[in-house]
Amino acid sequence: MINDAPNSSEEDGSELSLSSKAQRSIEDAVDAGFEKQVFFLADFVRIPSVRFCEGPAQDFMADAMRARGYEVDDWHIRLEDLEPLPGFGPIEGDFSRARSVVGTHHPNEVKGRSLILQGHLDVVPAGPSDMWTDPPFSGLVRDGWMYGRGAGDMKSGTVAALFALDAIRAAGFEPAARVHLQSVIEEESTGLGALSTLQRGYRADVAVLPEPSAFKINRAQIGVLWFKLRVRGKPVHVAVAGDGSNAIMASFDLLRALKKLEADWNERAKRHTVYKDVPHPLNLNAGKIVGGDWASSVPAWCDVDCRMGVLPGMDLDACKAEIEACITGATRDHPFLGNNPPEVIWNGFQAEGYVLGADADPALDVMQEAYRGVFGPNAKLAENKMTALTDTRFYGLYYGVPAFCIGPRAENIHGFDERVDLQSVRQLTKVLAGFIARWCGLNPV
Repeated sequence: MINDAPNSSEEDGSELSLSSKAQRSIEDAVDAGFEKQVFFLADFVRIPSVRFCEGPAQDFMADAMRARGYEVDDWHIRLEDLEPLPGFGPIEGDFSRARSVVGTHHPNEVKGRSLILQGHLDVVPAGPSDMWTDPPFSGLVRDGWMYGRGAGDMKSGTVAALFALDAIRAAGFEPAARVHLQSVIEEESTGLGALSTLQRGYRADVAVLPEPSAFKINRAQIGVLWFKLRVRGKPVHVAVAGDGSNAIMASFDLLRALKKLEADWNERAKRHTVYKDVPHPLNLNAGKIVGGDWASSVPAWCDVDCRMGVLPGMDLDACKAEIEACITGATRDHPFLGNNPPEVIWNGFQAEGYVLGADADPALDVMQEAYRGVFGPNAKLAENKMTALTDTRFYGLYYGVPAFCIGPRAENIHGFDERVDLQSVRQLTKVLAGFIARWCGLNPV
């Protein structure tokens, strides 16, 4: 068990300066190591780290951290340790092999503020491979882009953090504060990988997550609820279909009711303090449907996996009650479901929305300076209000660690032909290195 307190008592919080000579030497080191970084990223993308199969990718990251001399903590996640904690989401599936990996840099002399650099290596399913231009886990480079599931979301960002630290070392320095480089899973479904690092005791003065954002800072993000509609019908031969009840068709009636609830919640969003100027921030998605057994049999069963967005500040229990009431209302006068009510099963994300507070401002100011160091003195970071979510909520909402995302330019995330712009990865690596140098300070090595 780790019990790391922030370094705030070790430093007065003022920005640590970075000389132009140090800036140039670190950026030169990024450029000198970038070909190696691209090869490393391609090898990482070629590991298909889909849900419950992340072990080989975690081995890859743990080996890379050990090779660099970091203190590596590699542990299996126990659900019973996490269930009592805020933000916990239930798991469906075999979680017995789930692991988190943290590599920690301890400085020879502490001068600056501590830092968490966190990236997730879990990826969403690739879908039919014949619908991709190239194999989905190819790591192929073409016209300055790397292609592959996870290349953008978010293996390129994790690798940028790793190689930013490499560049600082190659330039003759080390961060003058404790740095935790975290490789987590489950960001795409529950966030329990991030939660496990906090349960284990990892803390810092700030957490930076290099999620793909085209260098925009995510000022706010929505929350998300996952649930399954479990509908059960009455099977008969299709020749006498009127004597049975089609569970698949009945599920469509439930989805129509949920779409009306989605519209109502988006009307409320127009009065929300943060999201009132964001068109349609809350989205219902029926993301997976499984049902029936035979084309000539009226299907007796249907399961629909759904996702619904919620606004920051919305009470999750109240939102769940509204969804359940919506389903109950849709079944009340239904010719079949009135006597055979469906189940609503809460699985996966049970995530609140998150808005950056003023406690993040010192780190954002330093990130702005790091950004200008790469893009020029007049460059200014843009901000974004996400209609999705990230792991930052755990740090900021529950553990008092300001957390935000900044990352490369990526396209087709969660879609076919996902890709990341390698020039933006190079720039991100320089920005992260500049931020580490300013936030943590530097010791010569």
